[in-house]
Amino acid sequence: MHIAVVGTGYVGLVTGACFAEFGVDVTCVDIDADKIARLSAGEMPIYEPGLEQLVTKDMQSGRLRFTTDIKQAVEQALVIFLAVGTPPKSDGSPDLSFVEAAATSVAEYMNGYKVIVTKSTVPIGTGEWLRKLIREKQKSRLNFGIVSNPEFLREGAAINDFMRPDRVVIGSRDEEAIAIMRDLYRPLYLIEAPFVITSLEAAELTKYAANAFLATKISFINEIASMCESIGCDVHDVARAIGMDRRIGNKFLHAGPGFGGSCFPKDTQALASVARQFGRDSLIVDAVIEVNRKQRQAMVPKIEKLVGELKGKTIAILGLAFKPETDDMREAPAIDIIKGLLERGAKVVAYDPVAMGEAAKVLPNVQYVEDEYAAVAGADALVFVTEWNQFRALDMKRIHDLMKSPRIADLRNIYQPEDMRELGFEYVGVGR
Repeated sequence: MHIAVVGTGYVGLVTGACFAEFGVDVTCVDIDADKIARLSAGEMPIYEPGLEQLVTKDMQSGRLRFTTDIKQAVEQALVIFLAVGTPPKSDGSPDLSFVEAAATSVAEYMNGYKVIVTKSTVPIGTGEWLRKLIREKQKSRLNFGIVSNPEFLREGAAINDFMRPDRVVIGSRDEEAIAIMRDLYRPLYLIEAPFVITSLEAAELTKYAANAFLATKISFINEIASMCESIGCDVHDVARAIGMDRRIGNKFLHAGPGFGGSCFPKDTQALASVARQFGRDSLIVDAVIEVNRKQRQAMVPKIEKLVGELKGKTIAILGLAFKPETDDMREAPAIDIIKGLLERGAKVVAYDPVAMGEAAKVLPNVQYVEDEYAAVAGADALVFVTEWNQFRALDMKRIHDLMKSPRIADLRNIYQPEDMRELGFEYVGVGR
C-alpha cells in the first residue's frame, strides 16, 4: 500500500516513519523545502528517542521518502494523512488554515479513490467540513472517504506508543475507508491492539477528551499539593494512596509546576471552545486551566521565599523542556519561571540535556552551560524544573560544595526532603 503524510512535524514524521517500519510505502510531503532537504539528508528537525535511526533505516530500504511535490504524493497514495499544525487562535479555538490548504491541494490532485485521514487534532465537525471542501475543490467528481484517526503519542515515547498503542481509534461513516484503515493497521492486530470504530465526531472528540482528562489529573494533584503545604503533610503519600485505587490509577498524579507542551494547554482550551460552540458549559475543564495558571504563578514566589530578594542572585535551573526526553519548549513551565526570575533581577544559569538550543530562541537572556555542575557553581539556589533521569542521581555533596548558598527548590519532587536537609541544603518541594 502507498500512503502520503502531509506535514512533517512531530506527528507527521513519527506517523510516516512508523508506517514505513510496518512495510508500507510512505511519502512525507511538506511545503518547507529546507526542512525536506534536511530530512532527506537524515537530519532530524525534532528530538525523539529512536526516531533518527528509524527514519534512516526506512529511507535506506526505500519505503520512506520526503518531497515538496504534493501532486506526486497524492497521485501515488491510496491513503493521505493530514498531519499539519492546528495552532490555537486568540479565543482558544484551533486554526484550521493549514488543514484547509492541505485538503485543497489533495482535492486538486486526486486521480482516483482516496482515503483522507485527519491525524492532526481538529475540532468536532472538521471531518464533514473537509468532505464538503474537497467536493467543492475537486476538478472532477471522484469518490473518497473521510476518516478521523487521532494520535495519542507521548513525546519521548512516541515510537513505542505508535507500535504498541493502548487503542487505535478510527472514526468514519465510509465502510470502504474503514476497511482500508483496518488493512493499513493490520500489523497491530498481531499484538491484539484494541480498535475503536466509531463516528467521525466521536473520534474527533476523543482526542480532546483524553488530553483534558489527563490534564485534569495533573491540576487535581497540584491543588491537593497546595493543601498539603498548608496542612503540613506530603503529597507523595496522598498520591500514592489514592493511585492504588484502580478506578483512579497512579499515572499523572505527580505534583509540579503545572502542565505544558504542545497538547494539554492547546487541547484544554480547544475543548472549552467546543463546549461554547455547542452551547454547553465546560466547568471542569475551565477549572483545570485556571488551576494550571495559578500553579505556574506560584513557582517564582516559592523560589523567592527560599532565597529572599532575587535581585542580584544567581539561580541555577536544571531542565528546560516541558518534560523529559524531548526538546519541546512549547508552553514549558520553565519559560514562565525563568521570565519571572529575570524580571525580579536574578541571573539565570541553565542546563538541559537536549533543549538548550530551542530554549535559547525564547529565553535569550539566560546563560547556558555544558552540564549540571557548571550550572550550580556559585549559585544562590538550584531549581529543578524538568525531571530528566540524569538529574535523579547527581553527586549532591559536590553540588553542595559548588554552590554559594546550598538551597534547592525541587519543583518535580525528585529528591527526598530529609535526605537533602541531612546534606545541609535548605530544601522546598511541591506539596511536601
